Amino acid sequence: MSELIALLNEREVGTVRQDHGRLSFEYADSWRSAADSYPLSLSMSLGAARHGHASITPFLWGLLPDNEFILGQWGRRFHVSPRNPFALLAHVGEDCAGAVQFVGRERLDAFLTARQGDVEWLTEADVASRLRGLQADASAWRTAEDTGQFSLAGAQPKTALVFDGQRWGVPSGREPTTHILKPTTGGLDGHAQNEHLCLSLARALGLPAARSEVLTFEDVTTIVVTRYDRLRVPGTTLTQRVHQEDMCQALRVHPAIKYQNPGGPGPRQIVDLLRANVSGRRVDQDVATFLDALVLNWLIGGTDAHAKNYSILIGAGGLVRLAPLYDIASVLAYPDVDPRKSKLAMKIGDTYRLHEVGLKEWGDLAAQVRTNADAFLSRVRAVAAELPDRLADEAARMKTAGCSHPNVDRLVRVVTERAKTVETL
Repeated sequence: MSELIALLNEREVGTVRQDHGRLSFEYADSWRSAADSYPLSLSMSLGAARHGHASITPFLWGLLPDNEFILGQWGRRFHVSPRNPFALLAHVGEDCAGAVQFVGRERLDAFLTARQGDVEWLTEADVASRLRGLQADASAWRTAEDTGQFSLAGAQPKTALVFDGQRWGVPSGREPTTHILKPTTGGLDGHAQNEHLCLSLARALGLPAARSEVLTFEDVTTIVVTRYDRLRVPGTTLTQRVHQEDMCQALRVHPAIKYQNPGGPGPRQIVDLLRANVSGRRVDQDVATFLDALVLNWLIGGTDAHAKNYSILIGAGGLVRLAPLYDIASVLAYPDVDPRKSKLAMKIGDTYRLHEVGLKEWGDLAAQVRTNADAFLSRVRAVAAELPDRLADEAARMKTAGCSHPNVDRLVRVVTERAKTVETL
């Protein structure tokens, strides 16, 4: 039997065990009895000490990349099976999404007593070299010489670094990363500008969304996203991890079925989860934010807004909130995309097809999630009416900052036309 210790902000919360290919997770008694404890996942309640393979496995897979090539390369690099999340996280689990870290029992003491703040600081040329490495090999998230390894979900190649306000660096295990860098790769020309604009648009519309900017390291353009699951401790130079999980993890769903069509979570399941777990008056606010996000993704052609691209924050005492939005981008920025063939990641009413969604489908969705249809349809119209001006403002800011791309110009034109058609529905 093999073991990995699960830590939340360097407190031991439990143990993941692997026995003949079967996984289990058991909370530490000290964590279950702590006044400020909270679950590793909503799918694994503190009310039960032990959780079996069906619960812990989707959670672990949810911390790893949704990319078979990357997993295969990691498997070869670490000499483990790419289909074994336990074995992979034994090598890359010291800095994950949220506050969780996984450390082998044999090195736990050394890990916890290591000096925090150990960072290998990089030059601009160093960062550019790493980003070029990612463009050439999507699995090259770290170099062979790095002591700190990390894992993030998602299909895009990316790296995570720490930024102290002046310098970029590679942290060791105890020190958290603070930013995610995703260079433009493959056929997604202008994707960095696309995602940055869509995130900025979301914030301009009043939705909580991760902060981003587009930077160029030598000749490599990348979107840099500030991690919302990292907080600077006031009055110090320390960064604290904030726990979170995506909707697939919270609902005990394997990330392979993150899209609703093959059986993954849809709007009803996510709204039900928020209503069951978010506290007090904040629940209505979080449900409204999630529904607004669905509307935004429909208007901009955000066809990759699956359940793994929505998350919750979990805090002391089990306080739960909807996390800021992230990974928002428009498929309509690309001239070879036919909107009439594009499908949304979640069903609106009874359709996934982008061009088939109208006010009737939004009214059907309102009934499905048990919210007032008239008020919700008014909100759909309001978001559509506000969007063109906000989009134009954010695009103008990007151009002023020297952050432009022809595909972004196309995005603004096509999405503005789509938003204005809502008035005629």
